Amino acid sequence: MLAEHYPFYLANRPEQPNTGLEVTDKFTCKVATRVALAGAEDIDRAIDAAVAAQQPLARFPAWRRQAVLEHCVSRFRERADELANALCVEAGKPISDARGEVTRLIETFKVAAEEAVRIDGEVLTLAISERSQGYRGMTRRVPIGPCSFISPFNFPLNLAAHKIAPAIAAGCPFVLKPASRTPVGALLIASVLAETDLPEGSFSVLPCQRADADAFTTDERFKLLSFTGSSDVGWDLKARAGKKKVVLELGGNAACIVDADQGEHLDHVIKRLVVGAYYQSGQSCISVQRIYVHQSLYPRLRERLARAVGALSTGDPRLEGTFIGPMIDRAEAERVEEWLAEAVDAGAKVLSGGSRRSATVQATLLEQVPTDVRLYREEVFGPVALLQPFDDFDQALAQVNDSRYGLQTGIFTDSMTHAMRAWEALEVGTVVIGDVPSWRVDNMPYGGVKDSGLGREGVRYAIHDMTEPRLLVIRDRDGG
Repeated sequence: MLAEHYPFYLANRPEQPNTGLEVTDKFTCKVATRVALAGAEDIDRAIDAAVAAQQPLARFPAWRRQAVLEHCVSRFRERADELANALCVEAGKPISDARGEVTRLIETFKVAAEEAVRIDGEVLTLAISERSQGYRGMTRRVPIGPCSFISPFNFPLNLAAHKIAPAIAAGCPFVLKPASRTPVGALLIASVLAETDLPEGSFSVLPCQRADADAFTTDERFKLLSFTGSSDVGWDLKARAGKKKVVLELGGNAACIVDADQGEHLDHVIKRLVVGAYYQSGQSCISVQRIYVHQSLYPRLRERLARAVGALSTGDPRLEGTFIGPMIDRAEAERVEEWLAEAVDAGAKVLSGGSRRSATVQATLLEQVPTDVRLYREEVFGPVALLQPFDDFDQALAQVNDSRYGLQTGIFTDSMTHAMRAWEALEVGTVVIGDVPSWRVDNMPYGGVKDSGLGREGVRYAIHDMTEPRLLVIRDRDGG
C-alpha cells in the first residue's frame, strides 16, 4: 500500500502545500495516492536554492559525497519491499520486475559511491617545443553547476537514479522533475537523501504540470539538462535549451538478429527474445521490437516463439506469476491496438496475441509486417514484436540500420567475423553479441545515435558530462 499522500522536496526539505496530483493504480485505474504538485514559483525557488548550493556542494569532500551515496544504498536495501510495491502500483510493473528495478537502483548508487572518490584529472606534457620548455600542466574535473533533470514513467526508480547518483558523486546540485504518472519512486529516493548532510539546496524533486515546467529547459541558471523520454519531446527541448549542455536518452525500435548458426541454441534464444520483447509490457526504449531470423531457422523459431509468447501470464501485477501487466494508461494501450490494426489491414499476420482489455495489451507477435507502417517504423513502446526472415547477414545489418533510431542491437551469432562486422556497420550506440538489445548494466556507457539521443548515461559517463576540466599551468623559471 502507498501512503495517503506524499510531499515534494524543495531544497532538501519535504513540503506539502497541496495534494494536487492524483497517482493511479495502473491495474485498477483507481486513485492510489496523492502527491504535492509544485508550481512555477516553487520551481524558481528550487533553482535559486541550487545556485546557492553550488559552491558549498563543490567544496563538500569526495569522501562525504561517497558517504551520502552509501547511506542511500543501505536505506534502499532496508526499504526494498516498499520501493518495489510502489513501482507495482504506480507503474503497473509486475512485482518480480519491480524487485529487479530496486536491485538496479541499489547497484547504480553503489557504482556512484565508488566513482565519487576517483574523479581524477591528468598531468600534461606541455614541453612540446622550445618555447614551452619549463611549463607543466595539470587538469582537475570540477562540477559543472546546477543541473536540470527530467525522468520518464517506465523506470521511475532507476532512470531517476541514473541522474541523481552521478550528480551527487560529481558535486552538482539538481532539480528533478519526475514523470507525473509515476512520481512516487523519485520522491522515495528524495526522502532518503533528506536524511543525509548534503548542503541545503543540493536537491529538489518537484512533480509538476508540463505547463509550469518550462524553466527546466530554458532557465539559464541550469548548466546541464538531462532528459529521458520520447524523441520528439527530447529534440524540441534541446532546441530551446539555450547555452546549457544537453544529454538526451530517447527512444528506439530495437532490432535483434538470429544468425544461421543458432540452431542448437534456439531454446536459449527464444527465452531471451521473450524477456527482451515483453518485459514490463514492452515499455522500454530497448525492448526487442524487430526480430530478423535467418531463413534456415525461421519456421522452427516462428512456431516455438509464438507458442512461448502465447503462454505468458497476463493480469494483476501484484501476483507473483504475472509476466504482462497493464501499460501506463488506457490511452497508450489503445494506441498500440490502433497500430496493430493498421499493420494487419496492410497485410501483417498475427502469430500470437493481438487483443486489448482496458489498459492491458496481450503479448503480441506478428510477421509479414510492411516496412512502411508505424508498427515497423516507430517505437511501439508496448508488448509487440515483429518477425522477419533474411538470407544474407549483410542484408540483415542493412535492415537494422533502416531506421531513424539507433540505440542498441542484439545479435545471436557464434561467428566472430559477423560480430565484428556488426560492430563496425551498425548505426547504434551498443551492439550486444549473444543476447537481446534489452540487456543493460548500470556502469556501461548507455545511449544512442540518430533520433535515439545525444550523449551517454552510465554513472562514470554521466559524471563526465556533469564536470568539466580546469587546467593549471605552472612555469618553472629555471626553464625546467
